[in-house]
Amino acid sequence: MSGIQKLPDELQLATAAHVKYIQSLDTKKDEYEYWLTEHLRLNGLYWGLTALHLLRHPDALPRNEAINFVLSCQHETGGFGAAPGHDAHMLYTVSAVQILVLLDALDELEKRGKGSGKAQVGKFIADLQNRETGAFAGDEWGEEDTRFLYGGLNALSLLGLLDLVDLNKAVEYVVACANFDGGYGVSPGAESHSGQIFTCVAALAIAGRKDLIDVDKLGSWLSERQVARGGFNGRPEKHEDVCYNWWVLASLAIIDRAHWIDREKLIKFTLSCQDAEKGGLSDRPGNMVDIWHTFFGLTGLSLLDYPDVEHIDPVYALPKSTIDRVFGRTT
Repeated sequence: MSGIQKLPDELQLATAAHVKYIQSLDTKKDEYEYWLTEHLRLNGLYWGLTALHLLRHPDALPRNEAINFVLSCQHETGGFGAAPGHDAHMLYTVSAVQILVLLDALDELEKRGKGSGKAQVGKFIADLQNRETGAFAGDEWGEEDTRFLYGGLNALSLLGLLDLVDLNKAVEYVVACANFDGGYGVSPGAESHSGQIFTCVAALAIAGRKDLIDVDKLGSWLSERQVARGGFNGRPEKHEDVCYNWWVLASLAIIDRAHWIDREKLIKFTLSCQDAEKGGLSDRPGNMVDIWHTFFGLTGLSLLDYPDVEHIDPVYALPKSTIDRVFGRTT
């Protein structure tokens, strides 16, 4: 990584600015945009907290307030909404579990959560699986998507409750989403897309079935997502976007093909998307920053072994140290 040291000052990671940016996000309650994004509040807390852990400032946001907010979003069913009063959904429930695991606070869920604590959350997730096809819905209204399947396996695995679902059926559904190009779509027959590829590959990793992936064909398709400026796009003929740092690079890391891309060009592209003065990262250079792209930009730098950024687990999207603690792994 010697090339990093040769980058100009504006292309060095502005850690202090990014920490302040993340800390500022919940102080803007008098701004219209704050309330327009209420449907992302719980996800945003996960993105912000995890980003701070990657930046090695895990205590930059108050732990107890974060835990209290997460628990305030829970429904009697065990599922979580985006904010208090919002409907429960798989995506928010996964973020809630990830936050509680990150903060080592599953005991708070057991003590203060709805119903039977972890078991109640597990039941909410398990009830969203279609036992005939193996697919997962996002909520009671029934929309199915490989995002929800991955999220369900991610959260249940972290809770130690994978046995609540039909894992073999889930694997069969993922395999049915595979395409001729090695990629995966949102459902069987759907176009390959980097985001959906990650959800399918990571789900197979959690299930212990990476043997079902055509790693060279998939690795080739993923590595071809890197464009001239160094960033990744989500599918052919699209613009690059910092968020694909995660979807593409994490998938490559899971199948041990991350060395197939130009790491230095990706680092330069990522750092050119940061606001070094006010903090945060955007989708492309010169655009407005947001917490979504800040998080995914930092996860990419983590996977690239950028100096002074904590390592992230490419399957669970949490710091490696957190996953090691949960599963009792030794480094």
